[in-house]
Amino acid sequence: MNPVRAVLFDLDGTLVQTREASWRIFSKTNAALGLGINSQAEFFRLLEDNMFHGLQKHCGDDRKAGAAAKHFLDLLQREYNPEFVPGMADVVRAFAGSCSLAVISSNSVGTIRRVLDREGLTHCFSHVFGGDVEQDKRACVRRFLADRSYLVSRNCSPAYREGHEPEAPRADQIALITDTVGDVKHAVECGVRAIGVAWGMHTEQQLLVAGAEFVAVWPQELVARLLPGGFATSCSVEPFAEGGSNSAVSRSGCACGCQDNDLADAAAMRRRRRMAAAASLDQRTSCGVESSFAPAAAPPASDGTFDTLLLASLRRLKNNDPPALR
Repeated sequence: MNPVRAVLFDLDGTLVQTREASWRIFSKTNAALGLGINSQAEFFRLLEDNMFHGLQKHCGDDRKAGAAAKHFLDLLQREYNPEFVPGMADVVRAFAGSCSLAVISSNSVGTIRRVLDREGLTHCFSHVFGGDVEQDKRACVRRFLADRSYLVSRNCSPAYREGHEPEAPRADQIALITDTVGDVKHAVECGVRAIGVAWGMHTEQQLLVAGAEFVAVWPQELVARLLPGGFATSCSVEPFAEGGSNSAVSRSGCACGCQDNDLADAAAMRRRRRMAAAASLDQRTSCGVESSFAPAAAPPASDGTFDTLLLASLRRLKNNDPPALR
């Protein structure tokens, strides 16, 4: 199977814990509009289809369903602030290093922004489709299939990669990760990979019956199944400042640099440190011969400590000496 190039995450029940939080808020909408959805189980059944479609079917009246959806989204905007599923922030960072990421949710864009800002993950995602932008998740999936520019990633910086012209994706290179039967069915209908998670609204068996390729029991299982190399490092790298202090973390609390526009500076800094260390080592082993790549005033290596056996080996290589026999 082709490697995944775009990962589309549902929010509620997939990235964040929502079983109790969303029902508490929806129960207020139910009471205000007299919807007759009086239990958590009935609420979950709405999500066996798209939530908005489920409301339409339940109400049998488009105007009442629209009013219920608006009331619910307004409450979510003001009151909803669920916790991230433990471990999922690291999973997002792992995928952000090699894939274009999106959130596709029935929730509002404002709510999604608040949750991602709080977790320091905002710039890991290239796109966010909320229920106030597009209520049918199939339309969002088809945008990725039809327009290759949606695969341009941002690698956890505010700017999108310039000059990146990705090839058009195959359907099996796009994965929708979700906790609901309705989302799985819509992913299957669009031909993309449907991946379930067991910690959300619907059970593992329900998701598999709906057509999920597999259902993750732990967040890390998503990485194991979809990223053959395991956790990537290009997003989770910590951009240390001179002197060893982690400036990005101290300013934003985010190890991946999502809240700072300094990834390029941090990368250049790491390159300078590596070059300085290499230049210093070259000078120590060149027997007075000027290094061909040392800067005019190369700073010393970070700690000045070298392995003596390695130094001896490098000197022999420079002088074409045979290795010492032991």
